[in-house]
Amino acid sequence: MDSLTLYAPAKINYLLDVIGKRPDGYHDLRMIMQRVNLCDQITLALTDSPEIIVTCASKGAPDGPGNIAWKAARLLLDIAGTGCGVTIDVKKNIPVAAGLGGGSSDAATVLMGMNELLQLGLTVQELMALGCKLGADVPFFVFKKTALAEGIGEKLTPLPNMPNCWILLVNPGVHVSTAWVYGSLRLTSRGPLNRLPQVFESIEQVVSILSNDLESVTIPAFPVIADIKTRLMDLGAVGSMMSGSGPTVFGIFKSQDAAEVACREVTKDTNWFAAVAETL
Repeated sequence: MDSLTLYAPAKINYLLDVIGKRPDGYHDLRMIMQRVNLCDQITLALTDSPEIIVTCASKGAPDGPGNIAWKAARLLLDIAGTGCGVTIDVKKNIPVAAGLGGGSSDAATVLMGMNELLQLGLTVQELMALGCKLGADVPFFVFKKTALAEGIGEKLTPLPNMPNCWILLVNPGVHVSTAWVYGSLRLTSRGPLNRLPQVFESIEQVVSILSNDLESVTIPAFPVIADIKTRLMDLGAVGSMMSGSGPTVFGIFKSQDAAEVACREVTKDTNWFAAVAETL
């Protein structure tokens, strides 16, 4: 086998607590991360020449070495030491820089695909450790489970049997810099963290923990995020929250039909990106 087509899913954050700032400049976080089936499509093909060629015809996602998929392939080719190269074609369906983890998911998918193509036999734990070199969210996508993520996001605890949810993702197309959001966050001394259920038995329990500390930065700068949250609730969502550092907002719906109706309504008089997805 010298080629492979894989799908890289997006993620949402049901919870994003910023615990504090670390000496290395990163922040300690507590997140509940959930994959959804809005996916990029990635095709990998090994070549006899040593080059890595990445094509990604999407604004904001570069071709070549500037793409995180290129960096992921480089890590695995260096381990393999075979002298071969790879072409990587990325078809983006996940909006770029949207708080949905698209780039991190692409990188994780390349790591897993190259491991298979090159027959390296690296374990999930070894791939997750390599993923940490690329970005804090990459290990989560290698982990392939709904998870409580701690540290900078690399310490993952599985959350089994999370209720299946229909999700409407809405992105207004404004640019929000993750570095700016974290750099602008005012950390205050906080009380004890809210206790989280050991097991989530219903959609209502999921909705009860929806929280994102980064909204305190993004909503004042981009009020459209609050507008989208309100609209989704008015259209029948049982809960709504910004994902990651934004600007994408998600609404949780109890049925696919309800999410599809809301999707049509929310895009009727806007140029917002919207997509219905199911949790994985």
